[in-house]
Amino acid sequence: MSELPEDTAVITNRLHLATGFLSNERGWVVERLAALGSRLRSFHDDQVDLEISVKDRRGVEQRVTLECWINRTPRLHLVATSSEPDLPAALNDVRNELIRQVNEAKTRTEPRHNRALRLVPALPELDQPQHSPG
Repeated sequence: MSELPEDTAVITNRLHLATGFLSNERGWVVERLAALGSRLRSFHDDQVDLEISVKDRRGVEQRVTLECWINRTPRLHLVATSSEPDLPAALNDVRNELIRQVNEAKTRTEPRHNRALRLVPALPELDQPQHSPG
């Protein structure tokens, strides 16, 4: 399944490769993170900043960190990490975790702007039978 170009645009335009990644690795890192693009599409490109880093690359304690800042009110700072020793698997881990966090953040904030979710239908009133003294 191929990603739509607009899904990867935010990743391509806003991803900063930090410690542990070389500039010539950018293409395959963007490919690994492409599924995250569809979750970030609802934000303007200039609202999103992404940074990925790896510490102790190929070492016993390799750690990949993917950070995402979403400039809105309130400003979001999401962080996903993986200690997976296989770098492609670690990129998949951080991508999936950040997707989960973005989904959770959207769920927390969207209902207050969605009138249909705020309105709770009133329960129908039940007629109580009248008891006559007797």
